[in-house]
Amino acid sequence: MSNINTSGSYQLGHRQVNRIGYGAMQLAGPGVFGPPKDPAMCLRVLREAVAAGVNHIDTSDFYGPHITNQLIKEALHPYADDLCIVTKVGAVRDEKGGWSPASSPEELTRAVEDNLRHLGLDVIDVVNLRSMLDIQRPVEGSLEAPLTALVELKERGLIRHIGLSNVTPTQLSDAQKITPIACVQNFYNLANRQDDSLIDTLAAEGIPLVPFFPLGGFSPLQSGALNDVAHRLNVTPMQVALAWLLQRSPNILLIPGTSSPEHLKENLAAAEVRLSAEDVKLLEQ
Repeated sequence: MSNINTSGSYQLGHRQVNRIGYGAMQLAGPGVFGPPKDPAMCLRVLREAVAAGVNHIDTSDFYGPHITNQLIKEALHPYADDLCIVTKVGAVRDEKGGWSPASSPEELTRAVEDNLRHLGLDVIDVVNLRSMLDIQRPVEGSLEAPLTALVELKERGLIRHIGLSNVTPTQLSDAQKITPIACVQNFYNLANRQDDSLIDTLAAEGIPLVPFFPLGGFSPLQSGALNDVAHRLNVTPMQVALAWLLQRSPNILLIPGTSSPEHLKENLAAAEVRLSAEDVKLLEQ
């Protein structure tokens, strides 16, 4: 691990994006369901993110559902020329906020069309197929049928690039026989490093890994080592956790989410945090 490219950019689809982007999930209500309590603050966060140089926004029409995409459109449309909007499909929400698989050709077509409409787009830069074979973790199983459906939508001109989410290395390899894969979005952070070898494989192929829950998700990362390094560098533990990801590999793109302007500034400032070899050794223990 080195200090290479910690605050630079990386190729995502046909775009070059800054390595810290923005994840829109927290713009929805509790449990990623229903509206936020302060929509005006959400609009402000989105606008401040783009003003600060964020040009990669990760979203999905099943956040809310529909809420985050509608907020993104209200805040940012018409979009800046360099803004890369990435969405994901493969699930729907029930009336109580539960998550259900939705990966038939008809469901995927509807999902892509809904994302386009709610975002106010004619074409989506990247659509990630979220594997729902297990909602919590990647499990083996064929993704050929839903991927083929997305390829047809790509051929129709509704999608520029296809990515994967919640997948195994075998599923990535199988998918690449069907279509080029623009990115992989898996659960990865300082405490959850099952994808170490996958990251290195992707890096060798020039494909970004976009960790979801980079700060632990609904149970934020907690560690004495994180606290110790943060105290010594006079930054927050969460900034250290983001800085570790940036230094882990140059192909890691971050999408930390927040509905707070102050937290947004803190997340973006993680690009300036430099961890020494000793810091990294302490953290990785």
